[in-house]
Amino acid sequence: MKTTLRILLLAAAVAAAACARHRIIPDEKLAMIFRDAFLVNAYLSTESLSGDSLNVYEPIFDRYGYTVEDVQYTVASFSRRKSARLGDVVNRAADLLEQEGLIYDREVAVLDTVNNIARRRFTRTLRSDSLLRVERLRDTGLLRIRIPEVRPGDYAVSYRYRIDSADRNRNVRTGVWFERADSSRTANYTMLMRRGSDETFSRTLTADSSARTLVLDIFIFRDKPLTPRIDVRDLRITFTPDTALAVDSLYLEQSELGIFADEFFQAFAPDSLQLPL
Repeated sequence: MKTTLRILLLAAAVAAAACARHRIIPDEKLAMIFRDAFLVNAYLSTESLSGDSLNVYEPIFDRYGYTVEDVQYTVASFSRRKSARLGDVVNRAADLLEQEGLIYDREVAVLDTVNNIARRRFTRTLRSDSLLRVERLRDTGLLRIRIPEVRPGDYAVSYRYRIDSADRNRNVRTGVWFERADSSRTANYTMLMRRGSDETFSRTLTADSSARTLVLDIFIFRDKPLTPRIDVRDLRITFTPDTALAVDSLYLEQSELGIFADEFFQAFAPDSLQLPL
């Protein structure tokens, strides 16, 4: 679909070269255009139709009195407008659909999960270990993990552990938290570890702009440390960015509407509108 749209839009761009300068579409009107485009995509997907041979978007723009170039110019301008965010327009489009009661079945899957789709797209695994076996005191450092330069968003921490019956440590705890620039803690969570059976630890912490480092301390001694006997399996730390950032990134990187993808603007926008690589 992207290839076909590029050909159509390139032809339109050449034909319109002598026309008046392109217009900035007001955010509310742009949200309405997005709303209609969402419905077109949902319909094409539900009916198993291909959009490659269908000029499906230009009639939407024309209905609101705008051209393909106007949409291109407007979306490209978001990178220069400090007080505007493309994600806000997308969310407004979803609100319009909800208000009008136009979301059913497939549309629900497409629209109600825009935020979740964006967050999943940019979720990253920061640390993964299949097995950490600690049987000496000097190896307990393996169980203290630091993730620096955290960003706003959710950090999911999970692992399975088993403390062997030969371990004589008591009141051992496990904990996870964020450290600020001044070394103070935020979102601090600790719990007492159980012994003698397979146990699971799972916790999701939300970082704000003050957080600097994520700290996971799996084996915290409360009493005098003795020789440990612990296996930690399937350790995983994942990061999911703040929803607003994820939605913005998704719609600027790649959208189901190929006309709104970055590469579209790189190919067709004037040099003065080129988006940064």
